[in-house]
Amino acid sequence: MKTLYLIIPFAPLVGALVAGLLGRVIGRAGAHWITILGVAVSFVCSVLVMQDVLAGNTFNGTLYTWMEAGGLKLEIGFLIDRLTAVMLIVVTFVSLMVHIYTIGYMADDPGYQRFFSYISLFTFSMLMLVMSNNFLQLFFGWEAVGLVSYLLIGFWYTRPTAIYANLKAFLVNRVGDFGFLMGIGLIAAYAGSLDYATVFGKSKELATITEVATGWPLITAICIGLFVGAMGKSAQVPLHVWLPDSMEGPTPISALIHAATMVTAGIFMVSRMSPLFELSDTALSFVIVVGATTALFMALIAIVQTDIKRVVAYSTLSQLGYMTAALGASAYSAAIFHLMTHAFFKAVLFLGAGSVIIAMHHEQDMRRMGGLRKYLPITYATVLIGAIANAGLPPFAGFFSKDSIIEAVQLSNVWGAGFAHVALLAGVFVGGFYSFRLVFFTFHGKERFRDAPHDDHGHDAHDDHGHHGPVEPHESPKVVTIPLILLAIPAIAAGWLIGPILFENYFGNAIVIGDNHHAIAHMKEHFHGVIPMILHGLTSVPFWLAMAGAVTAWFLYIKRPDLPAVIKQRFAPFAWVLEKKYGFDDFNDWFFAGGARGLGRGLWKAGDQVLIDGLAVNGSASLVGRFAGVVRRWQSGHVYQYAFSMLLGVIVLLTLWLGRS
Repeated sequence: MKTLYLIIPFAPLVGALVAGLLGRVIGRAGAHWITILGVAVSFVCSVLVMQDVLAGNTFNGTLYTWMEAGGLKLEIGFLIDRLTAVMLIVVTFVSLMVHIYTIGYMADDPGYQRFFSYISLFTFSMLMLVMSNNFLQLFFGWEAVGLVSYLLIGFWYTRPTAIYANLKAFLVNRVGDFGFLMGIGLIAAYAGSLDYATVFGKSKELATITEVATGWPLITAICIGLFVGAMGKSAQVPLHVWLPDSMEGPTPISALIHAATMVTAGIFMVSRMSPLFELSDTALSFVIVVGATTALFMALIAIVQTDIKRVVAYSTLSQLGYMTAALGASAYSAAIFHLMTHAFFKAVLFLGAGSVIIAMHHEQDMRRMGGLRKYLPITYATVLIGAIANAGLPPFAGFFSKDSIIEAVQLSNVWGAGFAHVALLAGVFVGGFYSFRLVFFTFHGKERFRDAPHDDHGHDAHDDHGHHGPVEPHESPKVVTIPLILLAIPAIAAGWLIGPILFENYFGNAIVIGDNHHAIAHMKEHFHGVIPMILHGLTSVPFWLAMAGAVTAWFLYIKRPDLPAVIKQRFAPFAWVLEKKYGFDDFNDWFFAGGARGLGRGLWKAGDQVLIDGLAVNGSASLVGRFAGVVRRWQSGHVYQYAFSMLLGVIVLLTLWLGRS
């Protein structure tokens, strides 16, 4: 099986290297065939690993020892268990669909081979992250997905907006990674190992230690440090600001980053670290409050967005908040379950948005769309499935996972759970509203695209896709619609796996829950099957809140399309706050970016110009010049003056010598 484990990450890596280094040799078709083949092989192997794991087999071993320093071993190894197997299936399947979709979406882009190389390398990085059995390899995968996301977000590197977006993503994630490194550093210092099993074995011992620098319990400091890393990678408030701007990258990578890979890395990491987090209620409270805040307040921003991709992006932020809140409630299995269902329906929404963008000749503004249902029947059907799942309506996948999270948070006994429960319930209404707002605004109502000017083609316009004429929408080619259909199937059906995943101890020892955290155990007592859960869900508060949101969207954008403008004018201050995204971007630009520029300017003027140039360089040169000016007076060139000076010196020396005697 070791060979199989190695094939899973390295098959996409081989594809990435061949497409990247030999792209001109193998051509466009060769690039997509080699990368798709690599990811397909990885997916098939992941299925085989899942079968092996379900048969009761696991693996935790070292493949390579990089170095040993002071008793600390730095190793490369794999941990294959049921948690890993789920992540492998999700990552490879979504990545495979995105690879196939990319053939159609990037058909005319001059960077075709380069893009396939990047997304295949991205897949490799994520697989190395989820398969790691130690913090060194985890950090390698963690930084690798960050690096490749930088390349992908700024793929169209001639655009200033893309350069700004990838730089923003890079810098914000470095903030989170600082906390992540602090957590890993504390583990290495106090546990003396970076191996998961060793660290988890010492977790109770770590829980008895107080960290000297902060005075915090060591386990709390470790967990908060690790979670700060997750806040950056999984885009939690206030480190969320990079994710909406990442829409500057091509749509396929938006789907890959935001559905199954990079942004879910933080959720996976905290779930993997459950033996540590379970020992700190303080850390869990921090996690649940941050998650609930993100879930509600990012959902509110989605209701004022007009760019179709940004609506889905803020939806991703909100859904990540739900997952994070589940982690804080010790419902790790519910978080992973929502990660899985979300990967499918969010990939559908992103790729569906990309299909709309293709049909609209790379227009992204929903105000210039409308009435596309009859032109894009397949895209419409799949996006509708994704929207229903995203809103959490039964019997689609999102209902089971989101409802489970809300119930787990309600049952949680950590501080902040009450606020989190209210915030998540409010987020359900908002989620239903923005999900169906996208559907009604884009696919129903008046065909606004016939009246709108089309000189501007939105953020996703390709350099050679100029279009200056009337827009006539058309359904996307099969290479685009088939991945949409294949992803829509699990977006409908994946939720029906709730029984084994949540209540039949599917994850086994991969996830640890303390005896004082009983949310999942209590939910298990009241779970009687999928159908009873659906029937009960039809009478639950979350269902009626989601339905209320959907009906409100229908009323405002179908029945009374004149009202949104009136409401916006009536609540102009609130709308302004949402459009300004609560001022996070402005504050960061003013305080952090502006502060950094001000500090640089101060160092330049005071340090470089005054101290270095003025004092050290120019000052020393001036001092030498002045000294030379004085010395120059003694160098007249007249011999008699030199003779007189020598005579005077001799007289002085004799006087001093005779005086001593």
